[in-house]
Amino acid sequence: MRKNDPISKIMSTDVHAIQDGQNLSDVRHIMCNSSVHHVPVLNGKKLVGLISFTDMMKLNLVTGQANEYTADVIIDQQFSVTDVMSKDLKTITTKDNIRTAAKLLSEGDFHSLPVINEERELVGIITSTDLISYLAELY
Repeated sequence: MRKNDPISKIMSTDVHAIQDGQNLSDVRHIMCNSSVHHVPVLNGKKLVGLISFTDMMKLNLVTGQANEYTADVIIDQQFSVTDVMSKDLKTITTKDNIRTAAKLLSEGDFHSLPVINEERELVGIITSTDLISYLAELY
């Protein structure tokens, strides 16, 4: 295995992110329309949190069987992005390698790692799916 390959080899750079002041329904729309399971939350360009598909699924208990419009209204009135997002994130930098990402993902109970630069600005994301795809190419 080429464990020292740079993280840039497998990270996604076209990341669907939101600003911390946006509506939570924006996250729901991104996840539904883009088939992503992790949406980073930014304050300007700086990473401040992350909302996962699991976080959003917990809100289904509140919205029940509501139609899409009603579900959006309910979650936007009852929750903010900062209420739902994870704030204590594991991240990696553009200087890290794939081995570092694999180690972090295998040790945690999460499935994505935001990739940041020295200024803590989001530059990409790597998911467990990205890592598995990379391994499948090697073997």
